[in-house]
Order: sequence, then structure tokens, then C-alpha cells
Amino acid sequence: MSQKLYEQDFYAWTLQQAELLRSQTQQDLDWANLAEELEDMGKNLKRELESRLKVLFAHLLKWQYQPSHRGHSWQYTIEEQRNELADHLADNPSLRSKLPEAIERGYRNAIVVATRETGLSKSSFPTECPWNAEQVLDSAFLPE
Repeated sequence: MSQKLYEQDFYAWTLQQAELLRSQTQQDLDWANLAEELEDMGKNLKRELESRLKVLFAHLLKWQYQPSHRGHSWQYTIEEQRNELADHLADNPSLRSKLPEAIERGYRNAIVVATRETGLSKSSFPTECPWNAEQVLDSAFLPE
């Protein structure tokens, strides 16, 4: 029954599985799919970290490489992403150990965004992230 519900109505399946967990009715739990979904949830949390870093890095790059275009919009986006990152890391402290990898991936993708949005060539930007984790998360840091 659970396998069929999993395939036909994922949302209903999640509610059912949560209720079974609460009632501790182990024999009815969809163990295989439950384990897979929990694992995917962890991956999604890591992807959110990378995605927020990508947006932050793209705006930091634009800030640094197009100073004549600086404005409140970029500054607010930088601030918003830092706040969201701080909240995300506070809610999921174990993700801090994934910061180096997330910074690398987020920065790599931010170069693509910054290239598209600035019109500058990819070679205009450093190939590796020029900022450390502390700078990236520091609300007072803006590259010059």
C-alpha cells in the first residue's frame, strides 16, 4: 500500500509516513522509500546552501567588478543572502563542514551568472573563490 501511495501521491505518502512514525507502527512504514527520501532531504539542504552561495557570489563579483553599477538592489541581495545563509547554517549546523565544497561549487556557478549579467568575459573573474568563509558570511564585508 505505501509503495503505491508513494508513486501516486507523494504528499499524501509523506503525511502517512509521518503519522506512522509518530504512532511507532513500524510494520507499516515504507522503510526503503523513507530512507531514500530522508537522504534526498539532506542533499536538498546542501543544494540550498550552494544555491544561496551562488547568488551571493554573483552579487559580490558584480559589486567588485562593476563598481559603477553598484546600487541598493545589489546591496540588499547580498544582505538577504547572508541572512538566509546564517539562518540555514543555524538550523543545520552540520552543514558548516560542507562549506568548503559548497563555496567551490557555488562560486563556480556564480561565475556563469556574473558573466551573463555583467557582459564581462569569464576570464575577468578569478577561477577560484577569492574570499574565505569568514568574509563570505561577514555582514560587513564587501569587496572593493
